[in-house]
Amino acid sequence: MDISDAASTTTTKTVTEYDRAKEVQAFDDTKAGVKGLVDAGVVNIPRIFIRPPAELAEELTTHQSKLQVPVIDLDGIRYNQLEDIVDQVRAASQTWGFFQVINHGVPLNLIQEMIEGVHKFNEQDVEVKKQFYTRERTRNVRFNSNFDLYHSRTASWRDTLAISTSGTKSLEPNEWPKVCRDTIMEYIKEVSKLGETLFEILSMALGLKPEYLKDMGCFNLYSVICHYYPHCPQPELTLGARTHSDPSFLTILLQDQIGGLQVFNENQWIDVNPISGGLVVNIGDFLQVVSNDELKSVDHRVVANVHATARVSVACFFTGHTTETQKPFGPIKELISKENPPVYREFLVGEYFSKYFSKELESKSAGLKQFEV
Repeated sequence: MDISDAASTTTTKTVTEYDRAKEVQAFDDTKAGVKGLVDAGVVNIPRIFIRPPAELAEELTTHQSKLQVPVIDLDGIRYNQLEDIVDQVRAASQTWGFFQVINHGVPLNLIQEMIEGVHKFNEQDVEVKKQFYTRERTRNVRFNSNFDLYHSRTASWRDTLAISTSGTKSLEPNEWPKVCRDTIMEYIKEVSKLGETLFEILSMALGLKPEYLKDMGCFNLYSVICHYYPHCPQPELTLGARTHSDPSFLTILLQDQIGGLQVFNENQWIDVNPISGGLVVNIGDFLQVVSNDELKSVDHRVVANVHATARVSVACFFTGHTTETQKPFGPIKELISKENPPVYREFLVGEYFSKYFSKELESKSAGLKQFEV
């Protein structure tokens, strides 16, 4: 089955003619991802990407909001303004679950190089990219389109390069994509420093010692997810990333200046407008659990890219322990009392991931409900 040919007729197929499993397999077999469809000149997106009618109808009732995600200047840490920054992070984490940081210490030239590196990987010869194409989660470096492709009702219009690493383990040089290896390695090092600072601030925001969250293992493991969102010929029919919350303690996101990220706040979708040199920070599901709902993990999504230039984002997920070094996480004892009983039971990160990767990307309520007391 030729995906590029099928794409032009998929919107006219009847329900009885449509074989989703076959179309998904054909798309995956190309190992070229969404960019392969764009390069083939598709005008009508394949049906596997088209959202259900109810979702599309719901979009017609939404309206633009002028609300904006809080922006926090971390430069104040150097000028004895730490207490004020802690207050700002606490407020943003309790009400939004999202905030942007500026003067964060990650070199601006490295941020630009990271964006360019993701472009270089995705825009190199497809045969080179195919060497990294896999759905085996045991691989430290993985390129594919939609990790939940075979479980989801609707695929998202994006391709992804995922790198799993930790602060104590280095990947072999030949495991890294050569075209962006040095940049990613340096970026991981710098963002790790920022992550450590943010965990200290969040610990203090919870009334704990600065090192508390790091000592309990929240900082131990991370993965870097590089998303590439090509131009979409029918952006009103699909999404770049469906509604979801993050399977992490904390996520630090680099997005380019194209935009498209939205966060759900006050029953409406709010654009997270890019700030030059800024980074987006959001609370993950795990941190909501250990804070006993003090800090909020919230739903977010990415709209399909209408621009001619591909959109790029790089998310660093701080996920705690590996499945090999299991340690249960639950509400922090210092935050529990008779007046504030535990909302969640203890869980293993591996337990969460085994369910997360066995089904389609889901909203926050679906991910956390399984751990409620």
